[in-house]
Amino acid sequence: MNELEPFETKLAGLIGNLSPQSRKALAVTIAKRLRASQQQNIKRQQAPDGTPYAPRKTQLRSKQGRIKRAMFTKLRTTRYLKSNGNNNTAVVEFVGRVKRMAEVHHYGLRDRPSVRSPEVRYEERPLLGLGADAFTIVEKTMIQYLSSEL
Repeated sequence: MNELEPFETKLAGLIGNLSPQSRKALAVTIAKRLRASQQQNIKRQQAPDGTPYAPRKTQLRSKQGRIKRAMFTKLRTTRYLKSNGNNNTAVVEFVGRVKRMAEVHHYGLRDRPSVRSPEVRYEERPLLGLGADAFTIVEKTMIQYLSSEL
């Protein structure tokens, strides 16, 4: 038996007593805070579990010197990384044309960097996910929201 089961049932009852508008506001708040934590993970170049991303491969015919930009700087902006919530769910996802590129890097798939280039196998770099910090964010947000509602 789970030690937190009585707490979870009481919490589910409290959330069930909220109006649909309040539940949606709670879900939107949770989604926004989760998006901020995911943006920080991408900025730190680490997976949701805390492991660092695989480094970039060296380019064959590139100029010598260091890489001036970190990976995924544009992907972590709110233009591409959206948060949304409704009565039952809180969602953080990539939208638009970058969704395909994010999936390729997230799962380590094959893709063509440009139209005429050969297919390249990308390293797996998990961009979105739930780590231990995500659960604490959700817990703190719910407690904060429920305490202000009561």
